[in-house]
Amino acid sequence: MSTTTHTLDVPGAILTYDVHEPENAGDHPPLFVFGSPMGASGFTQLIAHFGDRTVITYDPRIAERSHLKDGGEVTYDIHGDDLHRVAEAIGLGPVDAFASSGGAVAALPWVSSHPDDVRTLVAHEPPLTVLLEDAETITKVNADIVDTYRRDGFGPAMAKFIQLVSQVEPLRADYLDQPAPDPAQFGLPTDDDGSRDDALLGYNMAMPAFVPDSAALKASGARIVLAIGAASGGGMPARGGRALAALLGVEPVVFPGDHGGFAASEWSPGNDPAAFADTLRAVLDGGQSSLDTPDPGL
Repeated sequence: MSTTTHTLDVPGAILTYDVHEPENAGDHPPLFVFGSPMGASGFTQLIAHFGDRTVITYDPRIAERSHLKDGGEVTYDIHGDDLHRVAEAIGLGPVDAFASSGGAVAALPWVSSHPDDVRTLVAHEPPLTVLLEDAETITKVNADIVDTYRRDGFGPAMAKFIQLVSQVEPLRADYLDQPAPDPAQFGLPTDDDGSRDDALLGYNMAMPAFVPDSAALKASGARIVLAIGAASGGGMPARGGRALAALLGVEPVVFPGDHGGFAASEWSPGNDPAAFADTLRAVLDGGQSSLDTPDPGL
């Protein structure tokens, strides 16, 4: 693939995006791959397996090479507008999209507001807390993590975040009564360096929770596929994906690996990006049924 990098001046931010052109292009629509707060670098292993089509990646306005302007704001609706602006700037017609985690949430207002942009959206484990049975508790826990970050800095807040996402069942109402985790047990810094610009803790987690508009999503005309990691079990993002699938009246599709199944890492060495790409390709081509692999969380 040959890659060109571009910047886009949008209200409140400067966005950076990449267009990866294949050596031997097929007749597939372009594929837009993104997350949030994860930037383009997190998808390198995945897009290496899509050398038959143009692939677009980008850094959200709070991550990596993109940045906010003075006074720039961050909400899921604004992230969705940014996705539209990138797709519009590229000008290659309707795209397929693979969106992971917070990116999968941001894709929902994009598809609702600009349905002509997207042919198929594969939304991988969107953490839609408002749809969950323990939504009230999660809202309080998220607020506590943001408050901890603002007061004590990265290490203590990230330790609480790791503790949260390690839960594999709905949170008990007394979740916040337990002692705060020690950052050192996760290899996190215990000292506060004074920074408050972390993309996750400083921006995305501080955004208002997003409430999906099921009617607008159904009316969009886009094919929306909810993807759940085979190794994700009852984790909160996987539960969010199942809840949205139920809201839309579809069955989730099981993908290999965990919440980050598209990349193998020291934290998830068992993830198989090639197998993940094979499943994604089959879904995009319409050859993968949600019933082919049972959802282990059901």
